[in-house]
Amino acid sequence: MTEDSGREKLFKALVEKSTLKQDVYENTLNALRLFKGVIEEVTKEYQSRSAEFKSHRDVVFENHYRGDFEIELKFGGDILLFLMHTNIFEFSRDHAIMRLPYIREDMTRSYCGVINIYNFLADSFKYNRYNDIGYLIGRVFVNKENHYFIEGKRELGFLYNDIGKNMLNYENALQIVEAAILYTINFDLLTPPYETVKMVSLSEMKNTLDAISLQTGKRLGFHFHEDKPDLNNS
Repeated sequence: MTEDSGREKLFKALVEKSTLKQDVYENTLNALRLFKGVIEEVTKEYQSRSAEFKSHRDVVFENHYRGDFEIELKFGGDILLFLMHTNIFEFSRDHAIMRLPYIREDMTRSYCGVINIYNFLADSFKYNRYNDIGYLIGRVFVNKENHYFIEGKRELGFLYNDIGKNMLNYENALQIVEAAILYTINFDLLTPPYETVKMVSLSEMKNTLDAISLQTGKRLGFHFHEDKPDLNNS
């Protein structure tokens, strides 16, 4: 191999990989924008129909944007954060997705952008309780062909695990948002084990209740495992 041919091969590999990652990035950013549109529509519908669901309490349902890569959806006492990572990833060779015919036909399909979906308590933000815990309830992977795959809890993980068939569009994005909201509503706050909260320092007690450094989380003290989908039966 001559020096020129070797350099040509190097430059070609650089351009191909960079182009692939840029295409995946654009698809992932468009996916986040799709979620944004869905969340705005669901928020408007709730606000226009809230009078139908009679209650003597006001139940909040609103969305905010902290930047180009983050969406905050607040409802009741919960917050869902949709966070897009700006880098592109590939699945490890031993991941189940790498055994799918769709991926084996073209290994570049395994390069994905990711949107993480976190659940936090709304009070954690309201009272600046920095020690409180949030949970990753799902992460959405999007590839160069706008196919997507979700790893996550219950409905999120089991309904959207066939990357070879799943194309991200408005209807699917709506289903994902609704499933994330429903899972969060049913994911209740449990009291922490007594042994983890039986002692508190004087300095902590002298702080205001809002800032007291006792962790609050929906499953504090309990193991929280991923509900893994069975890709072989998809």
